[in-house]
Amino acid sequence: MSLQADMRFPWKKLIPGFAGLLAALLTYWLVPGTSHPQAPLMAAITVLMAAWWIFEVVPIPVTSLFPLFLLPLTGIADVAETATYYGKSTIFLFLGGFLLALGLQRSGVHKRIALQIVWLAGSRPSGLVLGFMISCGFLSMWISNTAAVMVMLPIALSVLEQAKEMGAKGGLGNFAVCLMLGIAYSADIGGMGTLIGTPPNMIYNEMLGEIFPGAPKTGFLPWMMMGLPLSLLFMTGGWLLLTRVIFKLPRESIFGGRSVIRQIISQLGKVRRDEWLSAGIFGLAALLWMTGEDLVLGDNFTLPGWRSSLGLTELDDAGVAIATAVLLFLVPSADRPGQALMNWEAAKQVPWGILLLFGGGFAIAGGFTHSGLSALVGDLFAGLTIGSPALLVVLVCILLTFLTEVTSNTAITNLVLPILAKAGVALGLDPRILMIPATLSASCAFMMPVASPTQAIVFGSGHVSIKQMVRAGIWFNVLGIILVSAVFLLWGGLVLGIDLSEIPAWAISATTE
Repeated sequence: MSLQADMRFPWKKLIPGFAGLLAALLTYWLVPGTSHPQAPLMAAITVLMAAWWIFEVVPIPVTSLFPLFLLPLTGIADVAETATYYGKSTIFLFLGGFLLALGLQRSGVHKRIALQIVWLAGSRPSGLVLGFMISCGFLSMWISNTAAVMVMLPIALSVLEQAKEMGAKGGLGNFAVCLMLGIAYSADIGGMGTLIGTPPNMIYNEMLGEIFPGAPKTGFLPWMMMGLPLSLLFMTGGWLLLTRVIFKLPRESIFGGRSVIRQIISQLGKVRRDEWLSAGIFGLAALLWMTGEDLVLGDNFTLPGWRSSLGLTELDDAGVAIATAVLLFLVPSADRPGQALMNWEAAKQVPWGILLLFGGGFAIAGGFTHSGLSALVGDLFAGLTIGSPALLVVLVCILLTFLTEVTSNTAITNLVLPILAKAGVALGLDPRILMIPATLSASCAFMMPVASPTQAIVFGSGHVSIKQMVRAGIWFNVLGIILVSAVFLLWGGLVLGIDLSEIPAWAISATTE
């Protein structure tokens, strides 16, 4: 009976599907097409895809393929040109990152790293929460946020089970809530720290170059110089909020949690050859990512990166990711004689749908430009008067934080960044002033299980109610808005070379071409 029920067509999906079609038609009639005849068509396509993404009328990756027939059908771009958006450099950067992460997971070294960090945190409830948050946040800088949570959740459940067996009383309920929410939230926070940590970061980097061909690409190290301090501040503030304000935890140790961690570590045994090799290959990729670009340390001193030193300026971060990922398929495994560290069966676990989602987003960004919709949006914003760029940054952070509560952060970033890019130029600002805070804020929705897979996973553990998640999430949302705005305005602009009072020449030239 249940099998038959699972095989039934989801007719309820047709209602939001038709609603999306109606919204697209309404958008077509409302958007003026006098100066840009194709702009209403592109606006309708964007609204249709947004609605179908949000309500998942069909699987999100399927909706992401719509531009391949809708853009040629409406004459905005041909199939060959549209298909190039699905092969952007950023997509292969993420593909290589996925394969490297799978290499870590296949060898088991990611679990060893996580356990060692938790071990250092001690056995007090608040200390253990911090240990899990640091561990999960660190992992999510390099592997997907969802994978980081899946690594930490079984360990956390083991600690809670041990606490229950030892008769812990009083603070165990709050401790369980803090531990689950800390793991979920820290995964999203840690992902903000690197360009490959979460999809919105890479979408931003690719869209900036797509919309403004003359714009400087954000290097791995400059982004990390902004993102890592933000993640550390957010992690620290979030930990204090969880354990000292929202769900107060006792200061004293109430169970032998550290003994559980020690037992699990001892069961792992010595570091195996596969672990050393997969960690070494991943470390090589991270080192090459961080040292590829020239680092300007002052007016008269620049530390050259390996690209300029070796004359390999055409080999970007995506090439590094793929090259190091290929090593996983070449290096023999000691744990599985006759096999390499990675094989194609394991590689099939790569979330290919995310790569299609990237491509769909880039195709929308390209369609905005080709159809003239970007210019139209820019004209609408040109009449606005904003007294302070700082105020605008805060408003963008608020908007993106709460928009992401109801839809995928990847989908919303795809939709919003092209609009903000042109809006920034229309307002006479460096478009990055709007695009970067929006990108970071897309990772700051913490109130609902549907806002992020990480929150959905810990909600499924049964230790957190929706009411508790909303209670903590609103605090984290507000903290995210404050920290993203402050860190970007006070530090991010400096390390990324952004002038808050001047629009760069590459942004102006892109609008006049």
